[in-house]
Amino acid sequence: MANAPRMDDPREAGDKPRFDEKTQAHPGSEARMRTKPDFGEATYRGHGRLEGRVALVTGADSGIGRAVALAFAREGADVAIAYLSEDEDAKETERVVREAGRRAVLLRGDLADPKVCEAHVAATVATLGRLDVLVNNAAFQGKAVASIAEIDVERLERTFKVNVLAMFHLVRHALPHMKPGASIINTASIQAYQPSAAILDYAATKGAIVTFTKGLAEEVIEKGVRANVIAPGPVWTPLIAQSFDEEKVRSFGKDSPMGRPAQPAELAPAFVFLACDESRYVNGEVLGVTGGKPLG
Repeated sequence: MANAPRMDDPREAGDKPRFDEKTQAHPGSEARMRTKPDFGEATYRGHGRLEGRVALVTGADSGIGRAVALAFAREGADVAIAYLSEDEDAKETERVVREAGRRAVLLRGDLADPKVCEAHVAATVATLGRLDVLVNNAAFQGKAVASIAEIDVERLERTFKVNVLAMFHLVRHALPHMKPGASIINTASIQAYQPSAAILDYAATKGAIVTFTKGLAEEVIEKGVRANVIAPGPVWTPLIAQSFDEEKVRSFGKDSPMGRPAQPAELAPAFVFLACDESRYVNGEVLGVTGGKPLG
């Protein structure tokens, strides 16, 4: 047909990494990756679905968080960019948000500290004037281990403080500022359903996030606020270079039905959907973006 629409094969649409990454120390840096993840700068088109709103996105310096920040900005939202210490990466996220014509504020700090969580919410409201979307995306994932015996107390506690307890603190401080129509989106993982023993502490937190969100959704809807979960499958981010050895990195995502890991840009539309009014009857749900791996 002469006027047939262009349709991409999903197995081939996303850029495939070269799989020659060097292992990085925590925290992983996107700027130091040989194969940069695609966060949608060249492709994401906004449609005004978040016009005038303000979002706080944690872990927004790179990977999924940067892709979400870019997409939200191009949909019309101002964005508070929360990150640990990756200043170079965070400034790149700030750049693309500002180039989309939106305001951006950088919030540096360790979410394992409850006072930092409180301060991030306060700074978002003070600087950007309101808070309509909270994206709890930041996560700590330690190096893959051969045995649970290698996961010491310090690592275990940090994983839960960053991945789970920070969500409690951020939500607790954000809710007083959130009006009806606001949205909370928490990032879990397929690890909540298909846990890997090598990162069992991380997987356990992702299961907790699903449970937390389902219970939270029942409470916050009484204020007209929705809470939902995105559960990604394998995604090409600095977390991969930071957590696995080079052999694992070379095979990362190849066991997906797609035959490849997702790019962060392929996750962003799901976050936009849950943040905007088009999903107003979706609450307490888990939206899997796994490339075909089943949840459950």
